[in-house]
Amino acid sequence: MQGAIIVFAVTTFTFLLLQFAPGDPVDALGASASLSPEVAEQQRINFGLDRPIGIRYMRYISNVVRGDLGYSYTWPLPVLTAIKQRIPATVLLALAALIIDFAIGILVGAIQGARRGSRTDDTLSILSIALFSVPVFWLGLMALLVFSLGLGWFPQGGMRTSWAYEQMGFFATSWDIAWHLFLPALTLGLVGAASTARFQRAAMIDAVSHDYVKAARAKGLSERTIMFRHALRNALLPAITLFGISFPVLLSGAVLVEQVFSWPGLGALAVDAFSNRDYPLVTGMAIVVSAMVVVGNLIADLLYRVVDPRIRVDA
Repeated sequence: MQGAIIVFAVTTFTFLLLQFAPGDPVDALGASASLSPEVAEQQRINFGLDRPIGIRYMRYISNVVRGDLGYSYTWPLPVLTAIKQRIPATVLLALAALIIDFAIGILVGAIQGARRGSRTDDTLSILSIALFSVPVFWLGLMALLVFSLGLGWFPQGGMRTSWAYEQMGFFATSWDIAWHLFLPALTLGLVGAASTARFQRAAMIDAVSHDYVKAARAKGLSERTIMFRHALRNALLPAITLFGISFPVLLSGAVLVEQVFSWPGLGALAVDAFSNRDYPLVTGMAIVVSAMVVVGNLIADLLYRVVDPRIRVDA
């Protein structure tokens, strides 16, 4: 119920914000197509922009409840269809970046927590803070400059090798997509890993201070076993919560990364929609992304309940 309220609030806020913004979609179309005043007015009537905002809002909400997100002003297809065509690429990028984020972030954070105050901890802390401070689009541009234009190891953009894609088999196409995916996913994942490492370091330090670690030392267990079998296992619990808030951050960061690497996902679609003031498309993407964020947080809450017996409620 809370998730439904959040999606409804995001829908309402996005709709009203776009309606009260200066200009309208016809102005954007007129700038590129030089529409006459008569044609522009007819376009406003066709889009329903001549009606009062209250009527437009109620009509839009009633359509959304029925699963109709409207028709794009700039693309000749329904909003839901346009989003469905782009969302697999964005989800693939976000999931790949999430794997890199947590794999590197948890490992680095665990090492820092296990060696708190050491030179290794200080060095990794400086690197994490520096990496987290770097704009994701700048990091992407540097990755393109070095590994694509300079060394030629990876393609300069896109999702696949278009000229040979139709002739490739399943494994060849999968490898080709992975080859194109590596740099954008690494760029987005590294920036997230810097934040995850700081979070995991704090969780590891807290886990080390508990009595069960002292008991394990009293039993004569090795420090490596204590840190990575006992302390890290409990320190991973907060990472589940972090998963719920990391996914929307990666989705928002994907907008910039997709532009840098010409990745055909929601990011590129969002930029075009905002540029053309495509109200239905912008609002539709806000609905879909907010729903994905709500589902991600719900999954994190359910996983936390499964792995941590202390918060289970007996029926």
